[in-house]
Amino acid sequence: MNFSSKLLENAVNEIAQFPGIGKRTALRLVLHLLKQPKSHTHQLSNSLNNLVDDIKLCKKCHNISDHEVCEICRNPSRNEEIICVVEDVRDVMAIENTAQFKGLYHVLGGKISPIEGIGPQNLTIDSLVEKVKKGGIKEVIFALSSTIEGDTTNFYIFKQLENFKVKTSTIARGISVGDELEYADEITLGRSIINRIPFENSF
Repeated sequence: MNFSSKLLENAVNEIAQFPGIGKRTALRLVLHLLKQPKSHTHQLSNSLNNLVDDIKLCKKCHNISDHEVCEICRNPSRNEEIICVVEDVRDVMAIENTAQFKGLYHVLGGKISPIEGIGPQNLTIDSLVEKVKKGGIKEVIFALSSTIEGDTTNFYIFKQLENFKVKTSTIARGISVGDELEYADEITLGRSIINRIPFENSF
């Protein structure tokens, strides 16, 4: 792809690094930005700068937050005795959209995947175990995607928690095997949360 401007080429190359964005799509996006009022593009740029400079991870659940403790963890109406374990913030958003879960979350930041070099030490599993060890938690729900990596991560955490007096369950398999949680429709995902099953019965 030949560019008439180095500035244009640099912008296209940066945007083309996003998942699912090729150079042709990146070019369309950059040209679209150039057609907008400069104030709009500056606002976008400022939003991205603020995002990377000011975003935080909740010190309780590791969800993305504007504050040290996220809005969900600060909400006194949430049930602190139930924790739903998810891969990342997209899954928190997907489950919240169902309006069926009133407990708290624990965001792992990924799944165990030896092929990608991701082990338990790369995730927030230790802090989850510490939460359970302190007491007060009656149930841990595994809500990871129905993939080999998701099932491996579920089982690893299950083994870490089996010596504690805590119920472990997994979302019902209304979610197809191999599906990513974020792509499930809200009704199916909501029913999966409500109809969760004991984790030891899931394998």
